[in-house]
Formats: sequence, C-alpha cells, structure tokens
Amino acid sequence: MSAQSRSVWQTALGAVAALAVGATVVMALFVVPADGGRDAFVRGTGQGDAYRLLFLHVPSAWLAYLAFGVTALASLLWLFPRTRALHWDLLAGASAELGVIFTGLTLALGSLWGKPIWGQWWAWDARLTTTAVLFFLYLGYLALRRVGGSPEQRAMRSSIAALIAFADVPIVHFSVSWWTTLHQDGSVFNAKMQIHIQDTSMQATLLLGVAAFTVLYAYLVLRRVQLLAVEEGLAERELEAAIAQRVAAAGARPREAVSI
Repeated sequence: MSAQSRSVWQTALGAVAALAVGATVVMALFVVPADGGRDAFVRGTGQGDAYRLLFLHVPSAWLAYLAFGVTALASLLWLFPRTRALHWDLLAGASAELGVIFTGLTLALGSLWGKPIWGQWWAWDARLTTTAVLFFLYLGYLALRRVGGSPEQRAMRSSIAALIAFADVPIVHFSVSWWTTLHQDGSVFNAKMQIHIQDTSMQATLLLGVAAFTVLYAYLVLRRVQLLAVEEGLAERELEAAIAQRVAAAGARPREAVSI
C-alpha cells in the first residue's frame, strides 16, 4: 500500500470514528429515555439522567481491556524470536498509552456517576480498586519504556513488564463475581454475554458506543505507531539495513567474464 492510499484510508477511518462517537453522544443525550423518568432519581425509583454517563463509561472500560490486550499480544510477538520485530514493540507502547488514557477516563466517569448514585466520589470497592491498580501498573510500564538503553533492551524489559501487568485485567473483570462489590455486574461483558438493558434504544446506543470507541482506538493507535516510528527513526534504520543487504548480495555474486 502506497503512502498516499494509506493516508486516505486512515483519514476515512478517522472520519468514521468521529461520526460514530458523535452519534453516540447525540443518542445518549437526546434519544434514549431517562432511567425511570426525569425525576426517577429524586423519587428513588431509578437513576434518572445520571445513567447516561454509562454510555461513555462502558465503552471506555472496553477500550482499556482491548488496548492492554493488544499490548500483551504485541509483547508476546516481540518475545518470540521468529516474530521479533521492533514494530511490535512500538504497537505495544502505543496501545498502552491509549489504554492508560481510557482507564483514566473510565475511573473519572465512574466517579461522576458514583457521586449521585452511591453518594460518594470513590469507594474502596473491589472493581474500583483493581482498576486503579491497573491504571498505575501501566503508568509504570510507560515509565519503564523511557529508561535508557537500546531499542532492543527497551523492548525486552517492556514486553516482560506488559505481560506481568496484564495479569490484573482478568482480576478487574471478574472482581464483581469473585467478591461482593458495590459495582454492578457487567451490562454487556458479563459471564453470559447478555445485555442487562431492556430498552431497545438503550441497547443500541450502548453497542454503538462500544463500536465507535473501537474504531476510534484503531485510528488513534495507527497514528501513534506512525509517530513513534518517526521518533525512533525506524524507517531510516530499515532502509539502511536493506541497502546493506543489497550491497552484500551484490558483492557475493561472481563477476561475469568480459569479452574483448
């Protein structure tokens, strides 16, 4: 794929992501009904408008899982000698950066929702606590990537750290099942993979949000990998290696006899 066609494809992906996220926001704010009615929260019969935050909170949590999963997979591919290449390390780093951003967004949106529903910004609940631990684990991973050394040394230590940090992801996900928590069971990503929302428009908006954030992640991670490659000078190193291989191959070929 040429650079021009790649740029067009990425621009189109970014446009789709922007439209999908915009549609999710419009649906969440103006289309879906309030939970139990506008004054349901005051009457104590529902969450009212406060639940609208969940249409961003749930997709953000999904993206955190996705981003850290990609980081773990890319780290594994770098660790295996047969698939070892620095672009896997760049993908792992770029995906972890986005994972940290969306984990932070998940915690922030959860706190905004928890204040009116639980009566407090933060509770040392199992889901919240393990998510906070996950956030700081990957902050440490990103800090480790900035320690000195060659790209190969950075990739080795970062890959091992990524796999260790990923062990907290299933703990976060299953925390609501393993312990008694304030946090409800997953609305979508639960053990039975059943959507615990009865209203059709709410289901559609939630699934649209998950899809929109997934497309947004794909766009952002591609652009971030490209930027990291430029910062690393990866293209220049690959070009130099290719030229060196061509020169070595040309020097190894026997010279043809020249007739006079």
